[in-house]
Amino acid sequence: MLKSVIARIVELCTRHPWPVIGLGLLLATVSVIYTARHFAITTDIEQLISSDLPWHKRQLEFSKAFRERDILVVVQAPTPELVVQAADALGQRLSMGADHVDSVQELGAGQFFERNGLLFLPTEEVARTTDGLVKADPLLGTLAEDPSLRGIMSALSSSLLGLKNGQLQIDGLAWPLTLAGDTMDDVLAGRPASFSWRVLVQGRPAEPSDLRRLIQVQPVLDFAELQPGKAATNAIRQAAADLQLASKFQASVRLTGSIAIADDEFATLRDGAFLNTTLTVVTVLIILWLALRSFRIILAVALTLFIGLPITAALGLMVVGAFNLMSIAFAVLFIGLGVDFAIQFSVRYRSERHDIDDLLAAMRSTADKVGVPLALAAVATAIGFFSFLPTAYRGLSDLGEIAGTGMLIAFATSITVLPALLAILRPPGEPHPLGFAALAPIDHFTERHRLPIIVITLAVIAAGLPLLLRLPFDFNPVNLRNPHSESVATFLELQKDPQTGANASEILAPTLDDANAIATRLAKLPDVARTITISNFVPEDQDRKLQLIARAANSLDMTLNPQSMDPPPSDEEDASALSDTAADLSDAAGTQQGPGADAARRLSGLLSRLAASDHDLRDKAEAAVVPPLKVALDTLRKALHPEHVTVQTLPQDLVRNWLSVDGRARVQVLPKGDPNDTANLRSFATAVLAAEPNATGAAVSYLESGRTVVRAFIEAGAGALVSIAILLWIALRRFGDVLLTLVPLLVAGVVTLELCVILGLPLNFANIIALPLLLGVGVAFKIYYIMAWRSGKTALLQSTLTRAVTFSAMTTATAFGSLWLSNHPGTSSMGKMMALALVCTMAAAVLFQPILMGPPRQKAGDKL
Repeated sequence: MLKSVIARIVELCTRHPWPVIGLGLLLATVSVIYTARHFAITTDIEQLISSDLPWHKRQLEFSKAFRERDILVVVQAPTPELVVQAADALGQRLSMGADHVDSVQELGAGQFFERNGLLFLPTEEVARTTDGLVKADPLLGTLAEDPSLRGIMSALSSSLLGLKNGQLQIDGLAWPLTLAGDTMDDVLAGRPASFSWRVLVQGRPAEPSDLRRLIQVQPVLDFAELQPGKAATNAIRQAAADLQLASKFQASVRLTGSIAIADDEFATLRDGAFLNTTLTVVTVLIILWLALRSFRIILAVALTLFIGLPITAALGLMVVGAFNLMSIAFAVLFIGLGVDFAIQFSVRYRSERHDIDDLLAAMRSTADKVGVPLALAAVATAIGFFSFLPTAYRGLSDLGEIAGTGMLIAFATSITVLPALLAILRPPGEPHPLGFAALAPIDHFTERHRLPIIVITLAVIAAGLPLLLRLPFDFNPVNLRNPHSESVATFLELQKDPQTGANASEILAPTLDDANAIATRLAKLPDVARTITISNFVPEDQDRKLQLIARAANSLDMTLNPQSMDPPPSDEEDASALSDTAADLSDAAGTQQGPGADAARRLSGLLSRLAASDHDLRDKAEAAVVPPLKVALDTLRKALHPEHVTVQTLPQDLVRNWLSVDGRARVQVLPKGDPNDTANLRSFATAVLAAEPNATGAAVSYLESGRTVVRAFIEAGAGALVSIAILLWIALRRFGDVLLTLVPLLVAGVVTLELCVILGLPLNFANIIALPLLLGVGVAFKIYYIMAWRSGKTALLQSTLTRAVTFSAMTTATAFGSLWLSNHPGTSSMGKMMALALVCTMAAAVLFQPILMGPPRQKAGDKL
């Protein structure tokens, strides 16, 4: 009955083509208008996973309590003093009400930490630091009274007096003399130069964390845009440019954080998209020409697709309301898979036109022979997509709903619009038979050695089954992003510093006391490096530290705040001071050997050159050393007057990051080892969840979302196989024929996964989508062969069916394989997996299935 119905539809559309085409164009036009008026896409990645899942509920609850969607501004400069000035300037500008910026907070820095920074040091280190400051009283006094190039030279000369009375050894001055020499060398060479007094005092090179400041910006987002935070990131970059941070402070400003990374991801997807699309279209047209050899038929196929695509888009919007980051891929799937039905129909039509000269008769014969296989393939492919509807992976669920509907629309247009277009365009008849006659020897070989080929094939596949135990799933979404984009590269750099909290776990505790208890318990886990609550911002042993600092302040207050300042020096006075200090350094070095003497002689020569140079160079030298000195002196003045810190006296913007408005407290848990290593991150997240089931945060979300996705594919795959098996049983009525259809499909799936292990291609959130495509394409191809075999067809490898399947697979591979060329690692990974799955599916359908089926039960009098 189905065969008769399809044949009548094709015949009706062929006899009355203009009304059919008119109706198709009308539906397409209405769909385009509806889509244009109602088009919506949400780029909110939180909506890709069902919010009903317990772990996702915890994540959303935590995000609501502590806003996590941010732009992290990373300010870096050559010295700590420069980065402080640059970050303060940018933070103040953004806090003044920059467009598209909701709130601004400098993390781990600012006035509070400048004033109370010494309290966060161990007590022993506070004692050493304050004692050293008191001993440096004379030098500090000189610098405070005369913060100029002259004053710095005077302080340096004074420090050399300790060499004469034996209080100092020259090698003990190697560090400060080397730092000063490097700065003067940069000045004389015309390079950007800056001296760090903080590095000088701490006696070691600056750590990477000393040279950067992090500013957390909560942007105003517009999820109707593909880049919701683009307006905010543009505002931040414009503020940095207006402040001239690069020229004034040698500072760079980079953006990362969840919003910046997502925005950069779309920019990466856009890069090269036009070229890839153009190459794909050209390649598909070439393949269609090789398959159909008729411009008129190619035009009919293209118009059929272009009518079906907007109808699918409109129905998709009606059903889901708004596309998401995954469901928007329905267009590629519609073209890549939907073209299969048109190619199958068109190739069969060409074959019939070789035997039947009359177009209407050839069209009716085409419908008789391919109508039922096309219908079964379309329904089976749609089932493969619809199987994702019940899963918790909403992104793929929406995609499955739209793409499944699209497969039915593609089939419907292939038996209505396509015949009507062919009837109007009237392509000429075929002078030569179709098929691959050159493959006849392979057909004969496989017929003679059928059983050995089956046994060897299954044995090789079975031998590779242990590989599946090593099949990895990379659940870290960072690995799917472009590592060369600014936001991802910056994130990966920050991730190396465990104090930044990248990939940490988070717990939302009812009270601060509960949070502290949880932090103490989790800190004992072997996978945990550190736990943090707001209590960590209340220093320990404050009374003793405050006494030490107060004693130093009493000694240094008059020194750091002199009643009178020396007048600014003239250029001649600076030159004279440089010459005098150069001479003092030369005398101090004398004929001694060693790092200190070498550094003194080097600096002496550089200062002499600077003294003899022009005024501009000395101005540059002063700019390199004097502003950082003033910053260092101001910082020291603040640091010597801390306040007793309690949770109640902490800055409100800091408190908001650790205590919610309803009193709940945050616990942050940092992992040991490489936080970007998938195995390490999985072990860390598993351990934290075992100890604290209510944990959330990046590490836990990565792990749980990976489990959710894998579970979704297992559920959908099982559901699809069962549904397709039932469909095949209804259509074929033979259990053996159902197995002959499904076994090659399972073989293709197993081989695909085995090759993933061999080729080192892990499954991930992006490329796992290739597996339902394998179901859809694979079932369609195998249905074509099983139906041909049941009708008694032989020599299938050289048949027109194989020609249609081959060129259909080539167009599909081109559409999907073009993703391989994407600059986006996740999209490229998806393209690789799709290409691999398609090759395996094609081989299973064209090569293995005919061998597995063997001779048909009945012989057909006509050629396929």
